[in-house]
Amino acid sequence: MNQKQGQKQRAGIIAVAGKGGTGKTVIASLLLKFLTAGEGVGKVLAIDADPASCLPSVLGVKINKTIGDLREEIASPSQVFFSEEMPTDLLVEYKIEEVLAKTPRFSVLVMGRSEGPGCYCLVNDILRHFIDKLSSRFDTILIDCEAGLEHLSRRTTRDVDTMLVVSDPTKRGLETASSIKRLAKQLQINFQQIFLVLNKVTEEVRADEVVWNSLLGQVKESGLTLVGTVPEDEQVRAYDLVGKPTIELPEDSKAVVAVRRVFERVSKGNF
Repeated sequence: MNQKQGQKQRAGIIAVAGKGGTGKTVIASLLLKFLTAGEGVGKVLAIDADPASCLPSVLGVKINKTIGDLREEIASPSQVFFSEEMPTDLLVEYKIEEVLAKTPRFSVLVMGRSEGPGCYCLVNDILRHFIDKLSSRFDTILIDCEAGLEHLSRRTTRDVDTMLVVSDPTKRGLETASSIKRLAKQLQINFQQIFLVLNKVTEEVRADEVVWNSLLGQVKESGLTLVGTVPEDEQVRAYDLVGKPTIELPEDSKAVVAVRRVFERVSKGNF
């Protein structure tokens, strides 16, 4: 990405999407593991844009306030911390630090759920505003998306450098992956590169030539380029069982080894 004269270069944006149960949040946590490894990696922001809010747990980060909480504050008539004349965008900018959790390696922003009644649009609007405002403060933004992708649309910084669509090795999972690509096009979200990651691939699936070839045929029909496969990993299950952050998985973990390959391939791009 080129730096515009007189302006700070915006953050490179990586988005990870997929239907529930595919393990996209684990994939996102391992990508973050590599994004923050070594020296000179720059400032990295991880955003949990899925209302289920699983990313903080796999990162081992405690969240005190979410964007959903902020939405409730804005919507509540009992709040007196801002003037009625203050525009929402200025209020959001003022409140950014309250919802930004910081660690020595990265920062985390969580969308959360809106507890009150009515449309969820305001939470999406606030998240889009946060992404725009924070883009100049970080070198890389990693977004663990919800399937809807509305939080990526109608933003000032419209482009996403890399989209990784995560699917399990099932027909339904690949159909959802294909629909995510179509939705992104409908929302006019521009990608420099978009790839498919097959997660939770068992040894039985890889060993059965008929099943594997059928799966590859479905991948081709999805219109997505397969950038890598991630095997089922008993260490991931063990960490999940006791609530241990998967970002702390050892380097010899099968999932870590596979996601490292994906990261290295994708890193040949521009972010």
